[in-house]
Amino acid sequence: MRWLLLITLFFTAAAQAADPVVKLETSEGDIVIELYQDKSPITVANFLAYVDDGFYTDTVFHRIIPNFMIQGGGFGPDYKKKATKAPIKNEADNGIKNARGTIAMARTGEPHSATAQFFINTVNNSDLDHRSKDMRGWGYTAFGKVTKGMDVVDKISASPTSGGRLDGYPARDVPVSPIIIKKATVVSR
Repeated sequence: MRWLLLITLFFTAAAQAADPVVKLETSEGDIVIELYQDKSPITVANFLAYVDDGFYTDTVFHRIIPNFMIQGGGFGPDYKKKATKAPIKNEADNGIKNARGTIAMARTGEPHSATAQFFINTVNNSDLDHRSKDMRGWGYTAFGKVTKGMDVVDKISASPTSGGRLDGYPARDVPVSPIIIKKATVVSR
């Protein structure tokens, strides 16, 4: 009986220690992402809050640069910017590299300005990694990795782009046809 209790406690602790998993249902197929909660607790909590709120439902991948990344999570299908929560602290010094298949937070030139937008690296992007805690060296917080659906990411990355408008402003690398994030859901916590 004692062994059964110990085994139950072990598996319960192991299940609680598992990283959260999120599924992005897109117009091109599903992308499943494991989030590294232990390495990026603020970033993962922020991303999960947006998922839980349904924020990513009917958003688009609005910026696609082949052999670099696909970016989404901030604009609706009309390419109007969605209102976000306050920016979060940059956790790019977490040891996670911006390698192919990792998900990272998009931000402005200010290191601590990430809100809802994210990108998925389609190649190894070491120039986006943390180097130092100054304006030029902060890098971009990678906080998880695609575990299923890299073929979908690659398909999105190959989508034709052109100049367009995002929230009324001229922009480059905008998909010719909208690529919709239909829904984001937590598969496991």
